[in-house]
Amino acid sequence: MKEINAKGLPCPQPVIKTKEALENLKEGEKIKVIVDNETALKNIQKFVNSQGHKILSIEKLNSDFLIIIEKVEGKEKEITISCELEPEKDEGLFVVIATDTMGKDEGLGKILMKAYFETMLAHNLFPKKIFFMNRGVFLTTQEEEIISILKELEKRGVEIFSCGTCLKYYQLEDKLKVGHRAGTDVYLEGIFYSKKTVWIG
Repeated sequence: MKEINAKGLPCPQPVIKTKEALENLKEGEKIKVIVDNETALKNIQKFVNSQGHKILSIEKLNSDFLIIIEKVEGKEKEITISCELEPEKDEGLFVVIATDTMGKDEGLGKILMKAYFETMLAHNLFPKKIFFMNRGVFLTTQEEEIISILKELEKRGVEIFSCGTCLKYYQLEDKLKVGHRAGTDVYLEGIFYSKKTVWIG
């Protein structure tokens, strides 16, 4: 029996991994899925029931849940994967920055971007996380004036991340000067577990 370890994964990853595993099974074959919270359990139950498969058992092991699912052919439907979130994981404001300027005018855009971060500091209005992607990673690697502001934001408790794929694409992997390199798991978790997401770019 194939085992899917979905512990620690943000929604909707446990459901997606369960769906992919079931697609590779034959009628009557089973999988074992392990999750570490009731919200992931409920989301998987909802998905399995909507697709006509069978949940044979659910076992609680300390803080984890072990789910045994049997594949049933011919009942799959198109689905929209939704996430039921845990209130305690509500992480405030999540800011995604996918550009190194604000607006089409590059000169003015750079001034506005710097002012955006300076205003955060001046008014003590901080997001929980900032995720830089696409050309936004130039702000954490190349733009010294903004890097100094971001370092100050980090001291105030703001978590700063740069997209690893984007750093690699622009050959900036060894030039990161503030925050941490991160993958799409941080991006997805920010979107699904935050009160609000603000997208710039």
